[in-house]
Amino acid sequence: MAAELIRCHWCGTDPLYVKYHDEEWGKETHDDKVLFEFIVLESAQAGLSWITILKRREGYRKAFADFDAEKVSKFTEDDVERLMQDTGIIRNRLKILAAINNAKLFLAIQKEFGSFDAYMYSFMPGNKPIINHWERGEIPASTKESDAIAKDMKKRGFKFFGTTICYAHMQATGMVNDHVKGCAFA
Repeated sequence: MAAELIRCHWCGTDPLYVKYHDEEWGKETHDDKVLFEFIVLESAQAGLSWITILKRREGYRKAFADFDAEKVSKFTEDDVERLMQDTGIIRNRLKILAAINNAKLFLAIQKEFGSFDAYMYSFMPGNKPIINHWERGEIPASTKESDAIAKDMKKRGFKFFGTTICYAHMQATGMVNDHVKGCAFA
């Protein structure tokens, strides 16, 4: 019998959570489309559990034009009404409006910095990911980097993207690797 892998405790045993933990969380990506996807998903997660959003990820992919920021930025009030009826996503008008608003701002940042990735990494020491070596229970909800990014994004007009959501975005996209000591993916 093969030994079971040790993982970060938060992913539990739910197959969807385990797959996300093993294949995505903490893995560095510089793909702007993926970075936009996690802006939409993390913003939708505000006040909810991450598993709630993971279970609806495909619904979000369909509802938000496969996370094409250009297309989402052009959504109209008719699109908002359509999304309010979509059972595949969290039907919260403010979060839907935030996704559209954030798509417009995402595109503006791409234009200003060349990519959203370049913007995000401009806040990172040495423009590189941070690899942490936390013990279980030590992982913070925010850091000085997430504080700075969230503050700047708020100033630019982003919605549902405070420092805690920003830090979750950083973890999801590998800007920080917070797999705990002993995790097979640390």
